[in-house]
Amino acid sequence: MSTPYFTDLVENIACIDTGYYRPNLAACYLINHGGVAAFVDTGTYYSVPRLLETLKIKNIPKANVAYVMPTHVHLDHAGGVGELMRQLPNASLVVHPRGARHLIDPQKLTASAVSVYGEEAFKESFGQLIPVPEERVIIAEDETSLDLNGRSLLFLDTPGHARHHYSVYDETSNGFFTGDTFGLSYRELDYKDSSYIFPTTTPVQFDPEAWHDSIDRYLTYNPQRMYLTHFSMVGNVPKLAEELHRKIDKLVEIAREADGARNRHQRILEAMTNFLMMDAMSTNPSVNLNDCRALYALDLELNTQGLEVWLDREASK
Repeated sequence: MSTPYFTDLVENIACIDTGYYRPNLAACYLINHGGVAAFVDTGTYYSVPRLLETLKIKNIPKANVAYVMPTHVHLDHAGGVGELMRQLPNASLVVHPRGARHLIDPQKLTASAVSVYGEEAFKESFGQLIPVPEERVIIAEDETSLDLNGRSLLFLDTPGHARHHYSVYDETSNGFFTGDTFGLSYRELDYKDSSYIFPTTTPVQFDPEAWHDSIDRYLTYNPQRMYLTHFSMVGNVPKLAEELHRKIDKLVEIAREADGARNRHQRILEAMTNFLMMDAMSTNPSVNLNDCRALYALDLELNTQGLEVWLDREASK
């Protein structure tokens, strides 16, 4: 089944476009197992009506949603958690140990986002953050396993993009819900049977060594597919993992080469843009360079900021 905002994938998993900024930018997932359901990521406050409408279309009562599982607490993944939980009477929130306090009491998350975006832009992009009662929260320590009506879901600590990031291994589909740890892969850059992928170094917890380890840990499960927040399902996992390793190292190299320069930000931004644009076009030679640049505009700026935060943190050690 497919609608303007969700597509059924495999093993009763639906990919829902959350409507964040543009189509095909940010997804969340609905897992339905014998009429009992769970959401992985939520999008923002404004995404919640789409998630509830998906339940309605699939004839899944709100009371049958057992879990809401944000991979990490960045607002394009978890901004809608509180409102969604308010709508789902029997759901438990499953969250990384480092992220739980921010969803139970989102005042710091709100203040941090407002300081970055400004109050008006924050409300326009994210709406509001609703607190979740602590008694409805399950802390997902590394290798926590939960049962979804007979379907096993395994939670692995997967830092690199963020320290408060877990991934969910779904044995039934032999796939991981990876949030941002398995990178970004926009469908506009697909070419024949190839997908283009790249790592996101957005502020403030980029850690290349931890990221390499997380990618290698995925591979020990021999997964057949990965469910990305940005955007949707990809296969050919070993090849894409190799690409991510290479590109993490390249972004580190770009950052280090610019470190110490007076125009560090601009040098990183330009070098990253040149690298990623040419690299994307090597995967899909039919892509227009200007279209590619526009597709990645937001990512490029945020990735540059993240690399600068990482350089400053490394210098302070």
